[in-house]
Amino acid sequence: MPFTLLHLGPALAIGLPARKYMHVPTFIVANVILDIEPLLTLYFGLNYPLHGYLHTLLAALAVGLVLGYLTFKLERPMQPFYRKSKLETNSPLKLKSFLCAGVFGTMLHLLFDALLYGEMQPFFPLPVNPMLNLSSGSLGVYLLCFWFGIFGICYYVALLVYSVYKNR
Repeated sequence: MPFTLLHLGPALAIGLPARKYMHVPTFIVANVILDIEPLLTLYFGLNYPLHGYLHTLLAALAVGLVLGYLTFKLERPMQPFYRKSKLETNSPLKLKSFLCAGVFGTMLHLLFDALLYGEMQPFFPLPVNPMLNLSSGSLGVYLLCFWFGIFGICYYVALLVYSVYKNR
């Protein structure tokens, strides 16, 4: 996606309702972390595809697992912030919840990008992108992510309002 922020829409809309089962901060980061590749390519003017090796199933799986493990290890110092911001419930999550959030997030990112970009080879080393143009066009993918974002923001605001109301 040309606008990495559009990946945050599905992250919020799917992650927040599933926060009892999946680590939401990991899921949110996982939905955008793969775009470090196009960012570095553009910033340094590299002769490299914008959606290269990180935008493959194997690399996305590896990135998701590493991210999940790292956020699991950082959980203790970050937990007060996550709970105060309502990104976590009071129920402790196991390592599996972090790993699943990392992998599911990177795979979701990969899916949305594979629908849009011809230079992607999600099944590398196969030099094809069979998912290209499976959607009703790029506008449809962008609108879907936008509306996911609207839903996710409304859901998050409702969580915050409910927590204030509940604590009265």
